Amino acid sequence: MTHANAALTPRHRLKVAQLVVDGGYPISEVAAQFQVSWPTVKRWADRYLAGESMYDRSSRPKTSPTKTSPAVTKRYVSLRMRLREGPVQLAVRVGVAPSTVHRILRSARLNRLSYIDRATGETVRRYEHPYPGSLVHVDVKKLGNIPDGGGWRYVGRR
Repeated sequence: MTHANAALTPRHRLKVAQLVVDGGYPISEVAAQFQVSWPTVKRWADRYLAGESMYDRSSRPKTSPTKTSPAVTKRYVSLRMRLREGPVQLAVRVGVAPSTVHRILRSARLNRLSYIDRATGETVRRYEHPYPGSLVHVDVKKLGNIPDGGGWRYVGRR
């Protein structure tokens, strides 16, 4: 999805690429016409030639070679549940950086010791409301001695 201030939308990118590739116009003229730099026009023309999409690509990496393995992650989580120690103590015990242990515990939603019951080691399940104010309780009681049928404003003073 293009951002609000993008010079070229996917439709215009396609038009730019078609002008350069199919129309034979010079890159510099097309760049001046659409008010973008020539490397931008070259990029979209190259993508058009390769048959790629004119939409924005994801910035997420395809692979993460240094990602912590699931076995190591499972070990840190089991140590947290068994010993109930913080990331610094667990890092010293295992021999890795505390920031790594904290990241793993945060992704497992065990980053706070208050989330774990200290006696049993189980995760604490809290009652959550679907939206703010969903559990509003109003207790209405009669504080004044108001007669049936209304008070003095309705009946008048005697």
